[in-house]
Amino acid sequence: MPEVSELRATGAKAMELKETLTLPKTEFAMKANLPQNEPLRLAKWAELDIYGKLREAGAGRPSYLLHDGPPYANGPLHLGHALNKGLKDFVVKSKTMAGFDSPYVPGFDCHGLPIEIKVDEQLGRKKLEMPAPAVLEACRAYAQKYVDLQTAQFERLGVFGRWRDPYKTMSRDYEARTLETFYGFLEKGFVYRGLKPVYWCIHDRTALADAEIEYEQHTSPSVYVRYRLTSSVDGLGEEAATALAGREVYTIIWTTTPWTLPASLAVAFHPNFDYVAFAAGEEPDAPVYIVASALAAQVATACKLAEPVVLARFPGDRLDRATFQHPFLDRSVLGVNADYVTADQGTGAVHTAPAHGADDFYTGVRYGLDPTCRVDNVGIIQLDTSVWHESEPPAFDGKKVFAANPLIVQLLRDRGALLGYQEFEHSYPHCWRCHKPVIFRATEQWFIGLDTPVLRADGSDTTFRQLTIEQIATVKWDPGWGQERITNMIATRPDWCISRQRIWGVPIAVFLCTACHSPVEDAALNAKIVKLFEDEGAEAWHMTAVESLLPSGITCAKCGAGEFRKETDILDVWFDSGSSWHAVAETDRELKGAYNRPDRTVLYLEGGDQHRGWFHSSLLASVALRGRAPYTNVATAGWTLDELGRAMSKSLGNGVDPVKVANEMGGEIVRLWVASIDFREDMAASENLMKRCAEIYRKLRNTFRFLLGNLDGFVPAEHEVAFADLEPLDRCMLAKTRSLTEQILDWYERFEFHRIYHAVNEFAIADLSAFYLDVLKDRMYTFAPSSKARRSAQTVLWKIAEALVRLLAPILSFTADEVWEYLPVVEGREASVHLALFPKPEEIYREDPAPLLAEWKQIFGGRDAAMLVLEEARKEKRIGKGLEAEIEIRTTGLSYEVLHRHAAGLKEILNVSKVTVVEDLTTKVLALPASGSKCARCWNFMPVVAPYGIWNDVCTRCSEALQAMGIQPSTGEAA
Repeated sequence: MPEVSELRATGAKAMELKETLTLPKTEFAMKANLPQNEPLRLAKWAELDIYGKLREAGAGRPSYLLHDGPPYANGPLHLGHALNKGLKDFVVKSKTMAGFDSPYVPGFDCHGLPIEIKVDEQLGRKKLEMPAPAVLEACRAYAQKYVDLQTAQFERLGVFGRWRDPYKTMSRDYEARTLETFYGFLEKGFVYRGLKPVYWCIHDRTALADAEIEYEQHTSPSVYVRYRLTSSVDGLGEEAATALAGREVYTIIWTTTPWTLPASLAVAFHPNFDYVAFAAGEEPDAPVYIVASALAAQVATACKLAEPVVLARFPGDRLDRATFQHPFLDRSVLGVNADYVTADQGTGAVHTAPAHGADDFYTGVRYGLDPTCRVDNVGIIQLDTSVWHESEPPAFDGKKVFAANPLIVQLLRDRGALLGYQEFEHSYPHCWRCHKPVIFRATEQWFIGLDTPVLRADGSDTTFRQLTIEQIATVKWDPGWGQERITNMIATRPDWCISRQRIWGVPIAVFLCTACHSPVEDAALNAKIVKLFEDEGAEAWHMTAVESLLPSGITCAKCGAGEFRKETDILDVWFDSGSSWHAVAETDRELKGAYNRPDRTVLYLEGGDQHRGWFHSSLLASVALRGRAPYTNVATAGWTLDELGRAMSKSLGNGVDPVKVANEMGGEIVRLWVASIDFREDMAASENLMKRCAEIYRKLRNTFRFLLGNLDGFVPAEHEVAFADLEPLDRCMLAKTRSLTEQILDWYERFEFHRIYHAVNEFAIADLSAFYLDVLKDRMYTFAPSSKARRSAQTVLWKIAEALVRLLAPILSFTADEVWEYLPVVEGREASVHLALFPKPEEIYREDPAPLLAEWKQIFGGRDAAMLVLEEARKEKRIGKGLEAEIEIRTTGLSYEVLHRHAAGLKEILNVSKVTVVEDLTTKVLALPASGSKCARCWNFMPVVAPYGIWNDVCTRCSEALQAMGIQPSTGEAA
């Protein structure tokens, strides 16, 4: 800076006194321009090969593996995707910066019905003429289009990973590993093929797993139907035999699926319930009805029957093997006993159709009932002509099930069998893909038996189901209720139906005997087919002839026949994704080392619906094949809702497009929103909330800008002040920063990202912007740049900036890396903040911060009291700005000791011209007009102000600062 005399000598205009202040200076822009600058940052990361550099840096470190649950590749990102990948990115980056080797291989779920349906729509009737490989290729192309789109969108949000080489469930290697997983189940005896009722979507014409069912409201016809008793009443007991002799006796069933009545083969009664036979009125010829005693009054009301007169009572086991006449078919219906009959609604008599219900089916097995299903794969009812002897078929024949309901209701009415009818709105299973109501339909399917006998690691006997439940207990669940939820699901679920009647997926590559339909079980053959899939993909199953795959001369082990066919079903997509622990984590070049370690840490992080989805199928596959859970930790996220608590949907138009937010406000804003909420709960999102996050971001950015601006000219290697020589206030702020760092590192460990968001926000705005950075202005602007006190402040500002930029890097990935480039040069600094490690608390403040912070709590208490007094003085117009005042603090005891010890620094933290601490038994704070004169440079009121060359009213402190800055006093006129 030139001397004033030099300016005069050259004819230049003399500088103003304010130009001698050292104001913040940085090229770090105030305006972020995130939509424009973030893509430039992405390009820098690509040029640097940031993920590759992270892999190099992680070599030799302890491992932490987050295994990615693959999103479905059939559309652009929605907010749930952004939440999911944002959380995973926070975990991977924070674990990496905590000193772990934390690779991240993203995945994509590519098989399944939604893609096949879209391809069907594109191909139209042409699909019927296309060979299977051509259809599969069209499906691959469709899925790849969205893999590419989602990849670009995830990268746009700043998510790091192996995006150039993700895993895809449609890749040849993945398909081969999925088939290998299936063969593992098959060879261990878990798999069987059988006729069972399964959830069936008549719209998509395929079986569905429990995980593919969603419950939605549905209106069904609720009917009460009477079945006439045809067996003797003598079997009901002596009382009943006497009371019911010569009477017309019926039972009443209640159902909301009239379309299943043509398949009605039995009526189930609970063996231990008390049943009554009541007459509908006093007349001797009034019909008699058998229902559960607890429901008799309710049934009479629903059916609008006369006041019931109870004629006899008997237990339900008396109705076992009784017979009834079907209400409109020439069929005898069997009375059976079943424990699943309830008395909370209905009649206590349950219409049983073995082809259309799980309980019905197993009851049918016990009683030898025919499970043949007469509803085809599109839901059309086909009449059993052996029990219909009229010349014209019934109206329901050839109709779809839901269309048949009113026709069957009318038939019941015409036959005098309908006792009650009303529309009934209830929760009903729907297909999760097409959202159409589903049915139960008995079909030949492939199943995995949950109660298959297995051995524990110690050799003791158990079942597959029980071993799975035991493995659940070895996992750390976050939130903890996840353990109970998935345990209950495993404990109560039926056998796993793994077959689907579609083409786009991994074939169930099994050969079946054409005579007895038994599968060929040959481990060597299985290995040969896996190799075929590796080399040629799943298409090879459709292209290769049976005889070229089977060994010459092979015969069926069961019946001896020599002809075989290929199974045409594919595996459930949940089996696909549930095999990823084997197809990826256990075998991938980057992941297998971490996954296969005995002391491994493997995290699965997905939405709460995955307890019945990916968590569930992965668990079953891993326990069956490896005897252990595929994960050691599971974290679960809630649902994204709008501000009114409604689920986001296209129909409501209340969705928030994360890509649009990134393009208009910045990907950093989406990331900040993800960090702002407790992901374990359902969370609200809207454009307004995104704007609030943008405002928070602006304040955080300005805090970084102020930090960087005040570090202008600071070279740590030359100017860092030793810890012992720091100013007391600066030591206090370092202690606060250490305390914050310890908290943040703990919160990262526990995935409490929302706590980090709130704590950093409070620290930046309250502790820094509103206090420390504000009170430092006098020291930073007016002291000589080389002064020890100013260097003390710069040392602490540098340490705070170094800590904050690292601590926030996993969340504010773009901005932290930008700040990193503007920090003072340090030898050996990493090329990106993401290659650095988190700060160690002891490197920030080497002692336990608690004692110092406790002492400063007393000081801040005194400050709070003084600030209230200053505010009152301003209101009374006794003072103006803080520097126009001086404070007198009267106190005693520990408070006096602490304040007196820090008396020299109180002026700074109160931002007044003078502070006096007086020992007095009466605690009191006084605000007085400042004595002395106002310095024209620092605006403090000082005992002495004097001319300094051409400038008047310069205090002694500022004169010394000007001298230290090389600005010598001179004469002449001021500018």
